[in-house]
Amino acid sequence: MSTSPIQRQRLSLRGQVQGVGMRPFVCRLAQELDLAGWVSNTPEGVVIEAEGNEAALARFARRLTDEAPPPARIDECSAMPLAATGQESDFRVVPSRNDGAPEPCVPPDLAPCADCLRELSDPADRRYRYPFLSCTACGPRYSIVRSLPFDRERTAMAGFALCPDCRREYENPADRRFHAQTTCCPACGPQLALWDSQGISLAEGDGALRLAVERLRQGAIVALKGVGGFQLLADAGNSAAVEQLRTRKHRPAKPFALLADRTMAERLCRVSEEEIALLLEPAAPIVLLRRRKEEIVGTTHSGPLSLRERARVRGAQRGTFISAQTHDLDLPHPNPLPEGEGARREIAPQVAPDLPWLGLMLPASPLHHLLLADFGGPLVATSGNRGGEPICVDENEALARLAGIADLFLVHDRSVLRPLDDSVLRIAADRPLTLRRARGYVPAPVPLAEPLPPLLAVGGHLKNTVALGLGRRALLSQHLGDLDDVLTEQQCGAALQELPRLFGGNPRRLAVDAHPDYASRRLAEAMGLPLLAVPHHLAHAMACAAEHGLEPPFLALAWDGIGLGEDGGLWGGEFLRIDEQGHRRIASFVPLRLPGGEKAVKEPRRTALAAVYDSARLPGANAAEEGHPGLHGVPAGLRAAFSDTELAALLAMLEKNLNTPPCSSVGRLFDAVSALLGLCPVNQFEGQAAMRLEAAAGAFVWNTAADYPAPSATIPLVRDDTGLPRCDWRPWLRNLLRHPAVDDADRAALAYSFHAALADAAPAAARLAALPTVVLCGGCFQNRLLLELCVERLRHAGFDVYWPQRIPPNDGGLALGQLWAARRQAPA
Repeated sequence: MSTSPIQRQRLSLRGQVQGVGMRPFVCRLAQELDLAGWVSNTPEGVVIEAEGNEAALARFARRLTDEAPPPARIDECSAMPLAATGQESDFRVVPSRNDGAPEPCVPPDLAPCADCLRELSDPADRRYRYPFLSCTACGPRYSIVRSLPFDRERTAMAGFALCPDCRREYENPADRRFHAQTTCCPACGPQLALWDSQGISLAEGDGALRLAVERLRQGAIVALKGVGGFQLLADAGNSAAVEQLRTRKHRPAKPFALLADRTMAERLCRVSEEEIALLLEPAAPIVLLRRRKEEIVGTTHSGPLSLRERARVRGAQRGTFISAQTHDLDLPHPNPLPEGEGARREIAPQVAPDLPWLGLMLPASPLHHLLLADFGGPLVATSGNRGGEPICVDENEALARLAGIADLFLVHDRSVLRPLDDSVLRIAADRPLTLRRARGYVPAPVPLAEPLPPLLAVGGHLKNTVALGLGRRALLSQHLGDLDDVLTEQQCGAALQELPRLFGGNPRRLAVDAHPDYASRRLAEAMGLPLLAVPHHLAHAMACAAEHGLEPPFLALAWDGIGLGEDGGLWGGEFLRIDEQGHRRIASFVPLRLPGGEKAVKEPRRTALAAVYDSARLPGANAAEEGHPGLHGVPAGLRAAFSDTELAALLAMLEKNLNTPPCSSVGRLFDAVSALLGLCPVNQFEGQAAMRLEAAAGAFVWNTAADYPAPSATIPLVRDDTGLPRCDWRPWLRNLLRHPAVDDADRAALAYSFHAALADAAPAAARLAALPTVVLCGGCFQNRLLLELCVERLRHAGFDVYWPQRIPPNDGGLALGQLWAARRQAPA
């Protein structure tokens, strides 16, 4: 027995330490080590006072960080000695304190843990098939919290009083639901109901779930109240149901996400170990996976042969055999999908038309698990909204806003306090690449290398997020959406008010995009605080720098759609040198004109026409060249995308330079090439042309052998009239026009050639900065192939390369970049 004198310590834990079972863990650990004292939630984090001998206290402090529950993340553990009292004989959890400044420590919503899933499927368990079970390791968190600290009375669970059985678990230190704030069961927790389109209840409880599954099998569209709001569900194998959903939602082509289990995912897609790990994260995100079907997608189809077969035919004609490069990872299937009704291996082509990827997510809640298991096959699970609007969170709101879309509404009586769309990620360059950051990842703070002054950032106009600076942490909101919609704009305004209210801080300045007409900027102006304007592409670069803890100097390749440039022009293909003196543009892309301005963004055929026209005016071009269109000639495939009247009017605009603003955007170049290859003359959703071009290039990589080369052409670096180096895409385009695509294999090879030419241009321009570190940022780097080729080329040239991974490279990361850039403008 130890004879060490009794000591007492106060330990303060900060980070993701509330709502993750930290207090029960602390209590059990202290009791194991014979320590007395208490643990409590406070607005600043978790506070512990522990009393015992010196050796036990040392072991306690060490094991706190080494053995913390998996959802927890301890960013800081500070200790202060206190005078021992000798008046306590046990260790206990004491009521939370809600005074003082709150700490950003609410965990994201977490998918069900293995223990809860065992209970869910055990007929002998009292929570068998109960769709709202959870414990300290899993369940809803951010979607249900009203205020901090995270205790039941400050969540959407406040109205559900614990039954005696749940109360015993909640108060038992040996139980995994000890002080689990979301504890409930069928006797005391939320309940399901299935409503018709008029809000009349058709069934309740487990009967509601079973009837919803039956109607899904019959082709109905069901609006499901999920973790962060409503989703629209349909049978993914029923073409008529998926087509009906597209028609009703006015979403003709944008891919739908799928709800699936791991076995289904491996049947449908080629899944790597890294992708499996991403699917299995507690966040349960949507992950983009390459489907197993072998035909080329993302191109027009000129016959029954796949690209792989066509490549073999061509190889045989040349006297060579071409083997397929598929890079398969064939995983075992220990639990094959049952062959009963709904257990379809194939999904409807309307789920993700003309694209080689499927967006799959595993169940994010017990309710999703039950639905999927009962249905027996993959389900379309898309956002519960009309196009452009935020998702619905309330069942009565859903009845009104989803009228005419959903046939049935599977609802429950636990409130969703803030909309949280599904997060979207993919694996690129062997790392996670976040495309949309929302449910499952928000509000986990981004740790920063330096403290921030009191700042609030309002983000951009598209894919809007807002962000709050709190010392060495930045807190990003969930994905809010495009601010063209008035409801989304209102949601953005609410988020700007909620972040400081919920997490504390007293922002005295607002960081905004330099564009004067963004809706986010108008919201900022209405708040009456001083504004700090951050150039759009600088914000992209600084978001990546903040994520990786980078300090200047470095070079940023900011390649995206369109952002306001610092010369008042339209930028989007920039090389920015960022150092202690500030930032400057050291290179860019030759501008591409946009006939009709904003219309050209929606109609890639217009940018394609401008690209052809301007390439013909390039010094050295010869209208008599074989295959060259000449000054007023247009390739036959592109000509077919216009009426004669349209074509004449647009050529006149280009000739007279009327309403044809120039833009240095790489994103618009993707549009032009996609339209020239006949892939996407008109965008039916944002980014469609670029996605189809990436798909075609991917088909070249996946289905064509190395001895079937892509056409070789470069994007040289030239100087414009001002002396600014420009990446000149026109020679590459002229090469394309000399070698037009006649079939799918040609389109795939030319699409790959374009990606490779862009990547080859990156090191040449990067050398101008004479810096060892390069940052890749902007929406174009959502493209996996472009990102991987650029990383490969730049590393080969000797550069250290960084790119966004857990923060989106698109405009969803702007708010973080605005914070990180504005800190140098704002006084402490």
